[in-house]
Amino acid sequence: MSHYLAQSWLIDRRHALRALGSCISLPMLECMTPLRAAEPTNSPRRSAFIYLANGVHSLNYQITTSGKDYEFSRSLKPLEKHRQVITPISGLHHPGGLSHHHNCINIWLTGGKLGPSDRNTISVDQKMAEVTAKYTRIPSMEVAITQDSLAWTADGVRLPAMRRCSEIFASMFEQPKGGIAARRRSLRRKGSVLDANLAEVKRLEKKMGAADKGRMSQYLTSVREAEIRTRRADAWLDTPLPEISDADRKRTNRDIAKTMAGDYFRTVYDLILLAFQTDVTRVATFSLGGEGQAIAIPEIGITESRHQLSHHGGDPGYMEKLTNYDTFALEQFSYFLTRLADTTDVNGNPLLGSTMALFGSGMSYGHSHGNANLPLVLAGGSDLGLKHGRHLDFNTEADGFSGYSLGPDGSLTTEHYQLCSRPANADAHMSNLLLLMAQRMGVDIDSFGDSNGVINL
Repeated sequence: MSHYLAQSWLIDRRHALRALGSCISLPMLECMTPLRAAEPTNSPRRSAFIYLANGVHSLNYQITTSGKDYEFSRSLKPLEKHRQVITPISGLHHPGGLSHHHNCINIWLTGGKLGPSDRNTISVDQKMAEVTAKYTRIPSMEVAITQDSLAWTADGVRLPAMRRCSEIFASMFEQPKGGIAARRRSLRRKGSVLDANLAEVKRLEKKMGAADKGRMSQYLTSVREAEIRTRRADAWLDTPLPEISDADRKRTNRDIAKTMAGDYFRTVYDLILLAFQTDVTRVATFSLGGEGQAIAIPEIGITESRHQLSHHGGDPGYMEKLTNYDTFALEQFSYFLTRLADTTDVNGNPLLGSTMALFGSGMSYGHSHGNANLPLVLAGGSDLGLKHGRHLDFNTEADGFSGYSLGPDGSLTTEHYQLCSRPANADAHMSNLLLLMAQRMGVDIDSFGDSNGVINL
């Protein structure tokens, strides 16, 4: 081992950094189209994705009747006033996530494959951003109260998340520290981090094994995306920031302790709303916490983490708290929908009509780590052609499905336990829903992830 540095296939790190420190000319890419390019005069299309960790307490969440005449379950009651603009969806799953546990958040918006060698690709929000970024100051907005964001690049690299509300506000509505000239100098110092001598990069690649070539390709893709975002940020420096009212600034430009979960959730929703209203961005993701670290909600008497509650072991107190947590999270989502309905865009139309909002989880029943029959609610987007007002249930389309076997005493029957772990309808892929949303956002694709069709909604 003492002589490993003398092996001919090793590359000196400083040499590699020198090779990658200058600039190469790139081919013309779609993402290099002019900023603020002309677009149709109809209202911009927008999408928001909200993630709830560890599934739900299915007994109190599951709607048991399909179609328009469904009754809202206890957990979904906060959304009842939005009946005509939402669609609860049952029976979807990610085949690549079945039988896997807490990594399900990683593929919720990608339809990737979990396992010993996880394989991920672009998330649907970033596919949308490829279309919308040319019109907006920020390509996309990523927020996570704990752990990581929901967004992934085409090369399977996760985008970083913002957490502090004041940080999120500043990124969209504050002048850069030190002024525009200083910010421009900083951005241009970053410049392009790709190598002008492509032949040198190729020479280095000849010394690499297959694994290292893959890592180098992934790294170069990440650098290219960072360089493009840097160039766009530079170009937008000359565009005046949106004017924000004192009331909106007071509401959103502040930091909130995690012990005030409701205030935090609503403030992030207000920030997303403000970003959509001012057209700073048209795509946003918001994780309410990852599977291992979703926060407690002491304001409603929940001092345990969501992960702890999801592994309730049949304890009635824990199951009741998990239900209260589900209901609380949906109350905040209901607040977001109300705000979208009451706020108009630049054309004077309600934001909810041109905004799709997907709320849900990559897990069904946390106690058993079930990844089938995912809890999902799609809202808004009526101006994009979506028709709501019914419970869209793909379980009922499966041969042999005999209904939701919820025990009269609140117990989970064997049949319902199996439904949470193994899909009743093997063809009902969540990627079919993501494909629908991408198409309604104007993304010209006929497949996404592991889709095998597109949902009719």
